[in-house]
Amino acid sequence: MAKQLRITLVRSLIGHPPDQRETVHRLGLRKMWHYVEHDDTPSIRGMVHKVRHLVRVEEIGE
Repeated sequence: MAKQLRITLVRSLIGHPPDQRETVHRLGLRKMWHYVEHDDTPSIRGMVHKVRHLVRVEEIGE
């Protein structure tokens, strides 16, 4: 089983550029403190890197 990432939105999207808002929505995050779990892939890591100031990331599983 691949590693997974738990991504939690911890900061508001208010006042942030549209491309960052879109990235957060593409990750599946809809509101504050909502979290999603994704496989640890390079594309997901890139999306997280772009909005790293808005989210908290935890590695889960193995």
